[in-house]
Amino acid sequence: MRALIIFGLALALAGSAWAKSLPPPGPDQPLIGARMENPALSARTIVERATAHAGGESWRRPTTLYLEGYGTFYAPDGTPLINESHKMWRVYPEFKPQAHNADGKVRIESRRDGKIVTFLAFDGARTYGPDGVLPPSAADKQWAENFGFGVIRFALDPGFTLARQPDDLVDGQPVYRIEVTDPTGAKTLFGISRADYAILSVGFATPRGWHERIYSNFYKKPGLSWIQPGRIRLYYNGVKQNEIVWRDFKLNEPMPDGLFTGP
Repeated sequence: MRALIIFGLALALAGSAWAKSLPPPGPDQPLIGARMENPALSARTIVERATAHAGGESWRRPTTLYLEGYGTFYAPDGTPLINESHKMWRVYPEFKPQAHNADGKVRIESRRDGKIVTFLAFDGARTYGPDGVLPPSAADKQWAENFGFGVIRFALDPGFTLARQPDDLVDGQPVYRIEVTDPTGAKTLFGISRADYAILSVGFATPRGWHERIYSNFYKKPGLSWIQPGRIRLYYNGVKQNEIVWRDFKLNEPMPDGLFTGP
């Protein structure tokens, strides 16, 4: 009984201390991320520094990238479903006229209990699902929901425009918000760390609604000028849909064309 009284008193004191804590600071001392940091810093300079941080020209213009890891996918009720194998093969394009259209070549494959549960590939002309070639309308919708991050690799090229948007926080870290507009007018919003210029987020409109990805757990490999995010959280309209953990990557290795057709 005595222990219960002491525990209750401790809770009351803790609550009292919390209630007496100071409110947030006033407009003369704004919270972190509430005001634009260094307004004279241009969007272009921020993207240049983000490019240098990520790996420079080898990151900006890679030829291929292979990623492997696993994924957690969420059912409508929030139940996590674990895909023990999640892989991506990517052949990068030399230019990118539209931020959210398929380009280059790509294959995404995810397995649960050893069986393929997600498969999508693009060979440069046609899109393939697990049952074969997809019609253009279905393919365009699929890729509009998947392509978006890569536009920042081309953001410094002619035809692209850059603008600063209000600074914010990503996972509590202050970020510059940079809007990239491609030559067709499509817009993509990036969150770039104030501290080291790591790219922490990307957001863009899709047929499913507003899509956002949060990047963290960055790592690199000896001898490669490339920073790889190890964890990517994907959201649609604010609801987390899945998380991908990339545990290994291979850069600029040859990839046969047959990878990008059927499963």
